[in-house]
Amino acid sequence: MDEQSSLIALFTSSFLAATLLPGGSEAVLIGVLLTYPDLYWQALSLATIGNTLGGMSSYLIGRLLPDEKAVLKKSKGNTQGIEWVRRHGTPILLLSWAPLIGDLLCVAAGWLRANWLWAMIFIAIGKFARYWAIATAIN
Repeated sequence: MDEQSSLIALFTSSFLAATLLPGGSEAVLIGVLLTYPDLYWQALSLATIGNTLGGMSSYLIGRLLPDEKAVLKKSKGNTQGIEWVRRHGTPILLLSWAPLIGDLLCVAAGWLRANWLWAMIFIAIGKFARYWAIATAIN
């Protein structure tokens, strides 16, 4: 796989990994960085952008959910994400990278009508920090 295809695959996997679909993009990031170490910042940037956009798609899903019954169904009765967002506001989205709770936090932020710009900023910072930690660990 050439450099451009590797970066496209990284962006795609990072986007999908941040949606409600299962998957992980860390292995793709590691593969790209080991194969093309000179693409460090490009890979880190594309993974962060893709993962942030995926998180914002979960935010949008929450925004489109009409009522509490729909949220409870989507979250399978787990309202902890909603309570965390209510209690801590958009800064809790720094944890949007975390497995299992990250998607719920993004959906909850959308449903609670948190400011989309602040939500996106905190999601991006959290996602970047995780990818940076992974990239640093393999160098």
